[in-house]
Amino acid sequence: MEEKYIVSARKYRPSTFASVVGQKALTATLRNAIATNRLAHAYLFCGGRGVGKTSTARIFAKTINCEHPTPDGDPCNECHSCRMFNEGRSLNILELDAASNNSVNDIRELADQVRIPPNEGRYRVFIIDEVHMLTSAAFNAFLKTLEEPPSYVIFILATTEKHKIIPTILSRCQIYDFNRITISDIIDHLTYVAEQEGIKAERSALNVIAQRADGAMRDALSIFDQVAASSRGNITYQSAIDNLNVLDESYYARLFEAFRTENVGAALTIYKEIRDRGFDSHFFVTGLAQYLRDLMLARDPQTLALLDTDDTVKAQMAQTAAQLTPEFFYQAMSLCNSADMEYRQAASKTFLVELLLIRLCQLTCPSPISDGHGEGQALRKIEIDPSLQAAPAAQAAAAPSHSNQSPAPSAQRPQAPSAPSPAQSAAQRASYAQAPAAPSGASAAASAAHAAAPGAARRRHVSLTSAFEAKPEEAQAASGANALRRRSPFTAEQLLTAWDGFMEANNRDHPLYNTMRAHKPQIDPQDRENFKVVVINAVQVGKLEECRAGLLQALRSACHNDYINFTIEVDEHTLIATGMTDSEALRALVERTPAAAEFIQSLKLTLT
Repeated sequence: MEEKYIVSARKYRPSTFASVVGQKALTATLRNAIATNRLAHAYLFCGGRGVGKTSTARIFAKTINCEHPTPDGDPCNECHSCRMFNEGRSLNILELDAASNNSVNDIRELADQVRIPPNEGRYRVFIIDEVHMLTSAAFNAFLKTLEEPPSYVIFILATTEKHKIIPTILSRCQIYDFNRITISDIIDHLTYVAEQEGIKAERSALNVIAQRADGAMRDALSIFDQVAASSRGNITYQSAIDNLNVLDESYYARLFEAFRTENVGAALTIYKEIRDRGFDSHFFVTGLAQYLRDLMLARDPQTLALLDTDDTVKAQMAQTAAQLTPEFFYQAMSLCNSADMEYRQAASKTFLVELLLIRLCQLTCPSPISDGHGEGQALRKIEIDPSLQAAPAAQAAAAPSHSNQSPAPSAQRPQAPSAPSPAQSAAQRASYAQAPAAPSGASAAASAAHAAAPGAARRRHVSLTSAFEAKPEEAQAASGANALRRRSPFTAEQLLTAWDGFMEANNRDHPLYNTMRAHKPQIDPQDRENFKVVVINAVQVGKLEECRAGLLQALRSACHNDYINFTIEVDEHTLIATGMTDSEALRALVERTPAAAEFIQSLKLTLT
């Protein structure tokens, strides 16, 4: 009769402490406790799926009842108690699945079982798997039994979500945290399984399986069986990535070479190949970010140990990463992170990823800045806190007035600002020593009138150029960094659409939603990049300032322009300086702001 097939996850399940993979320190502690007869009445095994919690609990239960344990502290698997357990007929070791037996009645039945002493052996062991699934009432019913069980009873609780266990249960148990199994340990164990099964397996293919398993040995063995079945017992690297639909790292390696050689065409062509294979662009962006992160770690011997992969792969990645500077990896990871955050809101996903690849190819351009040893360094992109970016009034004071100039044609792409001349820098420093200059013309009159209003908010204006005034070399670096920033023309409609999109995306934040709905951007046709938002109280100012960074990111992404900025003004004069009564003020507010009327009506508010 043909022997029935057993999956590897069951066939190679550990039966001794020595066969538990990746938990040497923990199993050594349990062995010592058994050898010295220092057994607790309750244990809690915590860790991710497939790391050996239940298997270790079974081995522990079998060992403490074994009649002739080995000198190493493992069960003999030959005595009557061990054979009964291996055949599934032991009455001293009971397993309970708390996922399906999580009620108070189930715990009461368990308490009844606890009162029955063992008919043979020394201990009765109760293994409760997925214990976090017990209800609150069941936990409370279990407390007394867990705290003072009979001397012959030992509880072993297992869970993947330790944070869901109530503190009163945790305080009654010895807690053991199981580690994620490393890729190296998984590869070694899969190699052993392949030898036992007579399967040929390339180590690079087992590395793919181990990475896909994400630290779980049970998952790794299941994936191993799947790939072995599809490849008919000859597991190659190609068969593994084809069967698991994994994006081959050779694509990332080719992209890295394109970045190093500034070959934009090659990078875009490789991306097209990846799309043609059916891979999602967002999956590609996150995979590229992970690959660049791994290369950055591999470049430094101090961080090489942080890579969870095979030693051979580590050596190859270290050799590849040495071809570019650390600054490249820092900037590349930042660009990938920005693309990841902007992906959901991008109208054209493909365009977003292509722009990312173009920028990555530009990162290797050498900078004229010298490091003091005659060697050039890569350009460093300087990130400015949005809260410190220039307001329109400060920019108008530092730059020539545009009141007599016609706007640039929309077909022309605005040029990136160049580094300020020494005379300009001196003038800017002088202007910083004084109060911000008022804008000329009608804008100045409006600003002065607003400043005179009783409820007008005080604003601090900071110029971006101040960050580059210290040294001419820093100004050149800033100019190079600005050349990488987007500055596409956009319409007022595009900006308002992006504003409304961010508002709808945050509709659960009612104060922010109502503020953005009631107070739209006031856009100057001559300078769309810098607009203002006029609100009526300090609370609304706080909500807009709180989300400024995210709002600017959404607006800039939607309009493809990194120079968009806005200021916030408070206009309380119309309601406060006229001496209105409360009813008159409320009526004026409703007439001026329809959204306020809807808000008052929705909450059924009345003025008292």
